[in-house]
Amino acid sequence: MLGWDLTDFGFVDFHKCGLILFTIRNGNLKRDKKPYAEKIMIVEEMQETPMHFHWSKMEDIINRGGGNLVVELYNSDTKENLSGKPVRVKTDGILRTVRAGGSIVLTPGESICLEQGLYHRFYGEKDKGKVLVGEVSAVNDDTSDNRFYKPVGRFPDIIEDEKPVHLLVSDYSRYF
Repeated sequence: MLGWDLTDFGFVDFHKCGLILFTIRNGNLKRDKKPYAEKIMIVEEMQETPMHFHWSKMEDIINRGGGNLVVELYNSDTKENLSGKPVRVKTDGILRTVRAGGSIVLTPGESICLEQGLYHRFYGEKDKGKVLVGEVSAVNDDTSDNRFYKPVGRFPDIIEDEKPVHLLVSDYSRYF
């Protein structure tokens, strides 16, 4: 699943809730030994990626430039609900504690390490500009490793009126 990915998470308002991603590299543990993945994302001001966590993937989210990225955090409990316990997380290798539902603002060059089971939602801070976000993570499978707190449409249906020039990651099965 390398290449372009575009989603409105099923909300049909991309600028309010959406994300542009480009998967640069992604291992496949069934075929090779590469245990990591890398993505680039574009996040607009106040454009939300909904609250979610990953069962398998551990990831570093890096503000590569532009505006500020706001990351809201919750621990998950044993039933995959939001926990009221404080969140312990590393930013640029420094352990920090924030209240449940608290935010960490990443300015250009800063990063956060999100471990498995840690709920997070993010968006570009208002009046600071679009954000170029990098992700370095364990091997990524967006079809089975995203646990959204409220159900979303991760891969929206796109009605094509022309043959695509560049395929989205969700297009490969249709064309190959």
